[in-house]
Amino acid sequence: MRDYDEITAFLGERGPYHWFIFFLLSLSIFPNGFGGLTILFVGDVPEHRCLIPGNLNLSEAWLNRTIPLVQERDKLQYSKCSRYRLDVIMNLSATFPDSDSFNMSEVEQEPCLDGWEYSKEQYISTIVSEWDLVCDNDWKTPLSMSIYFVGVLVGSFFSGMLSDRFGRKKVLFGTMAIQTGFNMLQVFSPNWEIFCLFNFLIGIGNISNYVAAFVLGSELVGKSIRIAFSTMGIGIFYALGYMFLPLVAYFIRSWKMLLFTLSLFGLLYIPLWWFIPESPRWLLSKGRIQEAEAIIRLIAKKNGVTPPTVIFTELELEDLKGKNVKSFGITDLIKTRNTRAITVINLPVWMILAIGYYGLILNTPNLHGDDYLNCFLFGASEIPAYVATWIFLQKLPRKFTLSGTLLFGGGVLFFIQLVPSNLPILTTVLTLFGKFGITIAFAIAYSYTAELYPTVIRNTGVGMSSMASRLGSIISPYFSFLGVYHEFLPFILMGGLTVFSAILVLFLPETINIPLPDTISQMQKIKGFKGTFSNCCYFQKNGTSRENNTIVIKEEEF
Repeated sequence: MRDYDEITAFLGERGPYHWFIFFLLSLSIFPNGFGGLTILFVGDVPEHRCLIPGNLNLSEAWLNRTIPLVQERDKLQYSKCSRYRLDVIMNLSATFPDSDSFNMSEVEQEPCLDGWEYSKEQYISTIVSEWDLVCDNDWKTPLSMSIYFVGVLVGSFFSGMLSDRFGRKKVLFGTMAIQTGFNMLQVFSPNWEIFCLFNFLIGIGNISNYVAAFVLGSELVGKSIRIAFSTMGIGIFYALGYMFLPLVAYFIRSWKMLLFTLSLFGLLYIPLWWFIPESPRWLLSKGRIQEAEAIIRLIAKKNGVTPPTVIFTELELEDLKGKNVKSFGITDLIKTRNTRAITVINLPVWMILAIGYYGLILNTPNLHGDDYLNCFLFGASEIPAYVATWIFLQKLPRKFTLSGTLLFGGGVLFFIQLVPSNLPILTTVLTLFGKFGITIAFAIAYSYTAELYPTVIRNTGVGMSSMASRLGSIISPYFSFLGVYHEFLPFILMGGLTVFSAILVLFLPETINIPLPDTISQMQKIKGFKGTFSNCCYFQKNGTSRENNTIVIKEEEF
């Protein structure tokens, strides 16, 4: 019995229409590159200090002494969260006209009872200056991003089910509308709580849109270009969106105008509805035979090939509509000793990957140099990272490539603390290299995990791993938040965890040049370092090529 790929082999794999769909679906990912990362500029903390009411009868000299000086990061600067008691200052100003003649260390301090004044040097406004998310409320800024990632977690859970039920195309454009609509509404948030609610909903739309585009593309493009689609296509357009964010933010310094301007780009994708078809595979699974056949004939026409008079025989139609098979669930990931060991290793590795990837992105404002240039360079680093991933997936062993890139990325981050304080640019460069390594590792992890699990639990295995990464992304804002208190602490923690995950990966079996397992009994066994290494070398030497069998399942990275 022929499967779908055999039945539609007459379409070819690299026809003009395949590349057309490749480009359009990759283009639809462009807004995802900046959708979740706007908090870098929208939620950045401007320079600030306590507001001193303008109705005080104080000389300029005494006004300058109302804010205490504190030591922060090896330099003396005005306190951001306290001031000297104004009633005492008023009495002192009357007694000591010369402010320098009095030792201010004896004056009691108080919090910023009248609010704060914010520097306009870099931003006209951010959500921090809008709702005073500083001092006792500084925890709200990283929580804003964590809530977005909670939305991503929820979207990851439901996007696959929605796509299977309502169709890839409807979910793709429906979630794109959700993402665009709530981005626009977020501009009108009356308070921080409503802003976070919209952030949650945007997170749901962002990841659901990404997953739908990936699945639809995987089912429409030819088998031989699926790896390129998930790396060179989706990955690079995501990176281009990431690079686009600082370019727009540089010219628009108001958080409301920035969000509104970026949300308008979603409207440009409305015409794609008439150019991107539904997945014929999904239509066949729902018994919509005529619609599926019409799309297949359209693809044949666009590719310049003549379809057969009868595409599906009656017997094949019955087979394509599905068979009664045993169902598998989450518990099957831990039922056997081997699946349990692989799952127990996979979950923390994926969580650490997300902590490192998003933690570095969100730590961008804490780095030396221009925030906009640093953000652009971080986005640009993803392009060679995805190109490298595409090259690595063709021939190199999965386990040692993944472990090596994790070791490289984590090692670079861990040793940033040794950089002399007079070389801050070197810290930024090393951070860039660290993110480059972690980005490659994140992209490889999708392919490697899909190859570790058999067909019967592959989606479940990749799905649970992805859920673990979402948990990592939820706590990642607080890793970057630690940089406010200690410059190198985020790098020490993220670097140490990433090196630890590189060691964990070495316990996993190799999968290159080994046929994809269909059943749990066919899975590779965990044998330890020596057994795994010899197994890897044997298959590299004697195995057959697996390029066309490689599965890459890539969701949002941002």
